[in-house]
Amino acid sequence: MTVALEVKGLTTQFGTRNGAVTAVNDVSFSVQSGRIMGLVGESGSGKSVTGFSIMGLIDEPGRITDGQVLVQGTNMRDLKPDAQRSMRGRNVAMVFQDPMMTLNPVLRVGDQMAMAVRVHEKVSKSAAWDRAREALEIVGIPAAGERLQAYPHQLSGGMRQRVAIATALLHRPAVIIADEPTTALDVSIQGQILAEVRRLVDETGTAIVWVTHDLAVVSSLADDIAVMYAGRIVESGTAAEVIASPRHPYTRGLIDSVPGLHEPGQKLPQIPGSTPQLANLPSGCPFRPRCPRATEICATQPPHSGTDAHSVLCHHPLEAS
Repeated sequence: MTVALEVKGLTTQFGTRNGAVTAVNDVSFSVQSGRIMGLVGESGSGKSVTGFSIMGLIDEPGRITDGQVLVQGTNMRDLKPDAQRSMRGRNVAMVFQDPMMTLNPVLRVGDQMAMAVRVHEKVSKSAAWDRAREALEIVGIPAAGERLQAYPHQLSGGMRQRVAIATALLHRPAVIIADEPTTALDVSIQGQILAEVRRLVDETGTAIVWVTHDLAVVSSLADDIAVMYAGRIVESGTAAEVIASPRHPYTRGLIDSVPGLHEPGQKLPQIPGSTPQLANLPSGCPFRPRCPRATEICATQPPHSGTDAHSVLCHHPLEAS
């Protein structure tokens, strides 16, 4: 398989009154064509900022200060703004948590999708509409021709999210960044969309980075998982390895808090404390104040990850089972 996306040493900072805050700290990972990588973590872990950084959508007071974002071998950060915009949509696309960030409420769905086609390709309006209809059919929208005539407010939330995914697929991009696209949907609709996404990846070979806080979702969807905490990836590996044999105490805590793993009415285990403020991280390991395995070295030295396929950023990793 070819590597569709490779992120190397990505670092993103935001300026504040008290100085620069590092939201994404030396993040590296790769995603092969036809695979889904789940980027998992609590709110404030840096996962969504990572997605926006990959897309080059970080604006002041934020800025990418270091690293490379290679899409099919091309470093997005080396490109001029016009070339970056050309890559977005054609080579790498994004699906947002709220589809209304993608859809213009005063334009018909077909007009918007056709416009997205014609920005990158010199085709007729009718040909662009045909491409839009085909994209809607690919994501399982019935009566696609009728939906093209509708305005976004005339569609259900699940239907709008399918339209957003279809729009991302218009140019069969090598990479799609999906930022919690099913979080606001009910469970039955979420399940349908996840099944469609899995099918699309298998059929088209697109690589997807699925950003989420929900381990239950990625355990059934993703091929690989990277767990983020305080701006860094603390554990990564295949989904099967990470779920069955987590090595970082934070990953273990996330898995233990999944409701489906416990009897109804049983009190859920919780990770004590809360995600630290990025402007005031603890010394040593950022997870130390919440970690049951922390020792003196965790307070004085930042941990370093190994080079194994199943890597962990921890001084005292759990034993592989």
